[in-house]
Amino acid sequence: MTIANWCVLAACLLPVVTVGLAKGGSAKVPREAGRYDNDNPREWAKNLSGWRQRANAAQQNGFEALPLFIAAVVLAQQAHADQTRIDQLAVLFIAIRIVYIIVYLMNQGTLRTLVWAGGVATSIAILLMAQA
Repeated sequence: MTIANWCVLAACLLPVVTVGLAKGGSAKVPREAGRYDNDNPREWAKNLSGWRQRANAAQQNGFEALPLFIAAVVLAQQAHADQTRIDQLAVLFIAIRIVYIIVYLMNQGTLRTLVWAGGVATSIAILLMAQA
């Protein structure tokens, strides 16, 4: 498996880890005060606030970022583009997504948007390699 393929797996797992922060962060909270409710998780998520709400939102954005990234990696590899370059950009994408999560949790909206744009640009750069 290529490094880029491992990065696809990492990108798929990042949203799970991110929402795990929100869920795990509520483990010590009494159920009536907002502890994670596995019987009704979507209703639970609607009542989140602060960093837990942002962690849940970062999870949703992580899932939204997946289709372009996965398609870009697959198409670039199918086009037999330079695998080393695909790998480098895929690692960059993962690094950007990790920074994105951190900035999101820190509630830095403008910086978050700039980091998000870097992730999209990285996916587009990979996708453009399919033109080769």
